[in-house]
Amino acid sequence: MGLDLRGCEYYAGFVTEKALSVDNLFIFVIIMSSFAVPRIYQQKVLLIGIVLALVMRGVFIAVGAAAISAFSWVFYLFGLFLVYTAVKLLRESGHEVEQEEKRDSRIVALAKRVLPTTDEYDGDKLLTRIDGRRVITPLLLALLAIGFADLLFALDSIPAIYGLTEQPYIVFTANAFALMGLRQLYFLIGGLLDRLVYLSYGLSAILAFIGVKLVLHALHENTLPFVNGGRHVKVPEISTPVSLSVIIGILLIATVASLIKTRGAARSAESRVAD
Repeated sequence: MGLDLRGCEYYAGFVTEKALSVDNLFIFVIIMSSFAVPRIYQQKVLLIGIVLALVMRGVFIAVGAAAISAFSWVFYLFGLFLVYTAVKLLRESGHEVEQEEKRDSRIVALAKRVLPTTDEYDGDKLLTRIDGRRVITPLLLALLAIGFADLLFALDSIPAIYGLTEQPYIVFTANAFALMGLRQLYFLIGGLLDRLVYLSYGLSAILAFIGVKLVLHALHENTLPFVNGGRHVKVPEISTPVSLSVIIGILLIATVASLIKTRGAARSAESRVAD
């Protein structure tokens, strides 16, 4: 029974992290486009970006595990943060390109202010020399933008998966396997990302659901003196199998609705062209 529960926790975490990783791909596409990274160099940028994501998530997983073992009230913070992230994601839905381009422009402006840069690529080099002076190429700027995006995604994804399992090894393996194959997936479904118009809504619903689950769990394990006198609060807890079913259901609905929406839009465009 314990093995089955651990299996459900892994699959729930993996599906959630994979969905968030696909959202990562959308940001990667925007960054590659913003910096006009030549396609032949995108493999290198993606590979380094995925390694950075693994390192950052490993650090956050370790910190999260230590915080949870020391302070049970951390689940309150995780839950409220995920609900806030869900609301923020919902507000930004449909404006992801503008938001990411603003973020990229701020990163580039800061980098150019403190570091010598060039607007010209020099093969796949991150640094090059111009007039004997070492400068940063746009390829390194793109990596900085991807690294910053990885940091933001780690802040969202780690609390989310800790809402599904408290086992650090499951958290790390689910993250690692979700990130594996991301580079191939980028080139495989890059053209299909534009069709997943409701993905952000689905992710927002998943993060809000896990946030509520975390708050309920925190209430059930409550030790804060100003909440129910420091005693546990009798609230219903959401089981892992139910969480897995809800997450898969939300993703299926978001994907099918997106494909129906974009197929209808494509047919309308074709009919207008024919007329």
